[in-house]
Amino acid sequence: MSAVARTPLGAGFGRLWTAAIASNLADGLGRTAVPLIATTLTRDPALIAGVSAVTFLPWLLFGIPAGMLLDRVDRRIAMAVANSLRFAVAAVLAILITTDSLTIWLLYACVLAFGLGETVFDNATSTVVPSLVARDQLDRAAGRMQSAEITIQNFIATPLAGFLFAFAIALPIWLTGAGFLVAGMLALTIPVAAARAHRAGGQGGVAPELPPLSGVVRFLWQHRFLRLMILLTSTTASALAFAQGSVVLLLLETFDVPAALIGVVTAAIGVGALVGALVSSRFVVRFGRGRVMFWAILVSGVGILGVGVTGNVVVAIGAYAIGAFGVAVWNVPWGALRQAIIPNAMLGRALGIVRTIGWGLTPIATVLGGFVARIDLRLPFVIGGGVVVVLTLIASRLILSASVQEPAAEPVPEGQPS
Repeated sequence: MSAVARTPLGAGFGRLWTAAIASNLADGLGRTAVPLIATTLTRDPALIAGVSAVTFLPWLLFGIPAGMLLDRVDRRIAMAVANSLRFAVAAVLAILITTDSLTIWLLYACVLAFGLGETVFDNATSTVVPSLVARDQLDRAAGRMQSAEITIQNFIATPLAGFLFAFAIALPIWLTGAGFLVAGMLALTIPVAAARAHRAGGQGGVAPELPPLSGVVRFLWQHRFLRLMILLTSTTASALAFAQGSVVLLLLETFDVPAALIGVVTAAIGVGALVGALVSSRFVVRFGRGRVMFWAILVSGVGILGVGVTGNVVVAIGAYAIGAFGVAVWNVPWGALRQAIIPNAMLGRALGIVRTIGWGLTPIATVLGGFVARIDLRLPFVIGGGVVVVLTLIASRLILSASVQEPAAEPVPEGQPS
């Protein structure tokens, strides 16, 4: 076991990881700056929550088409084009801010366009990983990807965005666009063999037939564990989104955090997420995937619930960090398990479907949380955290069974011997 743990993840994974770092830097700047920009346009909690809702809406509209695309094209090119689109959108948004032409509705439109590029880039990142590392390295690769994402977004991009916003509103948006452009160019350095989804190799040199979309849907539906886990994770993700849609206003108005320090507070919360990402794969080795996933999601719900029941800013930040720790620990084994179970020939479309269902519901939950926040900005955290705790206890047997799940066999192309 120790020898496997020391096996390098490889140069190809390193190139993907570098591209992901650049994109995460851009994401972190944008995700901190955009809600702050929204607060200069409106103080309505429902409209502020709408910004977060629109962030996830592209997964509902484009998640499956993005997956279909990534199962058929060179994923390097798709990543480069997607982030070039996001660079262009960032430039437009910065110009609108500079010319004082921005409205909340134009901001929504820009966020929607950002999300369209994200459905391609982020999905491609996940689908390429299994082609770059061995199956027994998937947890470690997922942990490294997530720890880099958390470190860059929470400890570099997010605090930086807060200070840049205080200096000049458009500045973090310009840097966001530059980060997207660099990430897109770096994606082109990923090994060609790993990035090409529909590889040649069938009889007579003809590329084998990809499983149809209906076959991908049938696979996900007939796999009982995946079917139930997709339902569970979609519901818990919606509950967490319900809680956090108006978090910027909670920090600004309930806890009196200055706008310039929002990024610092987010970084403090990110400490929990970073620790979770770093230790998750080790937890899986020591305690087993199922037990780690059960306690991780339970802890995340308790942490989010804690934010809603305290009036002390330090306690709230600590509880939020505990919730972030749980989410990060959960994400590593769940992401690796999906990559191991789902055959590579349908991985792009399958992850598109999973994210469409999971993240597609979050805009509705986020907007509902925004309306509830009109009553009390802490109330969505109480409800969302409570829902996660209850669902985790109900689904405990399902989650614990993650330890015994086995990878599925690759589908046999039509006309090939089984």
